[in-house]
Amino acid sequence: MRFMVLVKADKNSESGALPDEKILTEMGKFNEELAKAGILLAGEGLQPSSKGARVRFSGGKRTVIDGPFTETKELVAGFWLWQVKSMDEAIEWLKRAPFEGTEVEIRQVFEASDFPPEIFPPEDAAREQALRDELQRKAAEA
Repeated sequence: MRFMVLVKADKNSESGALPDEKILTEMGKFNEELAKAGILLAGEGLQPSSKGARVRFSGGKRTVIDGPFTETKELVAGFWLWQVKSMDEAIEWLKRAPFEGTEVEIRQVFEASDFPPEIFPPEDAAREQALRDELQRKAAEA
């Protein structure tokens, strides 16, 4: 099972302030543990929303909204993508993360097997998997 772990933004992350050396070192060690355990698929911090944009879709109209975005509590400052056996395992790993005074959300990623074949036929699932495999191969070569 894959899970996306979403680190919520706060005033510091939205101001563009970089984490201090201590938290970067602790986070690096935690990421190494995740990688050694074969759990970490991806993980990144995000620039503040002032450097971002949103695109609103309404009918055929596309509206671009430039950041910053005001609702900090609804913003993401970073993420991981983990491969674990269960939500319980993801929670146990997250409890070990070097965070203080924040909230982190865990959401399971849909897999092709979550969809009935009548809405996601096996040939579409195979094509989707082939694309994922190709992307992983290219990432490994980079």
